[in-house]
Amino acid sequence: MRLLGLLLCLLLAACSRPVPDGVTELTYATPYPPGHPFSRADQTWIDFVGERSGGTLRVKPIWSGALLSSDMSMEEIRHGVADIGLITPIYTRGGTHLLRTQTGFYSGADSIASQLAMYRCMAAQEPQFARELDGLKLLALQGGVLPGILTRSQRVDGLEELRGLRIRAPTELLPVLRELGADPVDMPMGEVYSALAKGVIDGVVAPPDTLQSLHFGEVTDFFLDLRIPRGAYPSRAMDLDVWQSLSPQEQAVLEEGIAVWEQALADENLAAAAAGEEAAEGLITITPVTKTEQERFDQLYLREGEANARALERIGINGMNAYRAARKSLVARDTVSCGEMT
Repeated sequence: MRLLGLLLCLLLAACSRPVPDGVTELTYATPYPPGHPFSRADQTWIDFVGERSGGTLRVKPIWSGALLSSDMSMEEIRHGVADIGLITPIYTRGGTHLLRTQTGFYSGADSIASQLAMYRCMAAQEPQFARELDGLKLLALQGGVLPGILTRSQRVDGLEELRGLRIRAPTELLPVLRELGADPVDMPMGEVYSALAKGVIDGVVAPPDTLQSLHFGEVTDFFLDLRIPRGAYPSRAMDLDVWQSLSPQEQAVLEEGIAVWEQALADENLAAAAAGEEAAEGLITITPVTKTEQERFDQLYLREGEANARALERIGINGMNAYRAARKSLVARDTVSCGEMT
């Protein structure tokens, strides 16, 4: 199937109109279809690049996973499969130990802006971030709306009631949920709807936007409004060789486009969350957690994040340097500053 997709893209490229003189065309590849919120943000950035460059720099999107895979996207871009692409360090096979682990350091960074700021604080302090992105030019970071826990048939009123429930969760949360007595599992988000519908799992850690975007509102009845931290991560990147081949003027447009792309992603995230909440109104029972239970969860989350940071020392990565930078950067909940860091 993968080979077929590549051949199809090559055929389409061969049939497309030639690029006019004086115009640089870059390919952008993503696994998402054009109507997905991420893709709408991508299109906002694509339009900006074309307009800001006066038409001399244009981006040709290749949607729906025709070129890049989720587990090899970073390596594929490094090897020129696409000029620019959506990358997923958390799923990459090897070479992204800190990029994966740091997503568990974000307790207290409750907004998308603070998540991105915290990532940049850590990346400025710890060189391993740049090493793991070697060969790539980073074009956008991505954060997200804080998730809670959706359950299909059992209402959860507190942390103790998670005991025994089989819950799909991201990797950094598996030990935390185990300590709370749950039976957490890791599976691709694309399999979660079916697993919920069939009763294979009892719930999923997910933000409100999935109630509509992934149709989880059809297979769940309850939402535990536990404010689960969510990390920022590099999400859009360019082949460094291609970047270096561009003119200074073209590079300036793409540099300016970083803020545009990140804001578009944030806007689409927030809009999708609001749409999900609206669609679920009257269908999903939302249960808040007490301040005491939220603090208990936060303590477990931070303890696990620190343990994972220390564990990186076994492979020669100073994870604690990044972890301390994250904690030091948090001036107040939802506020991040690197100003006093050395």
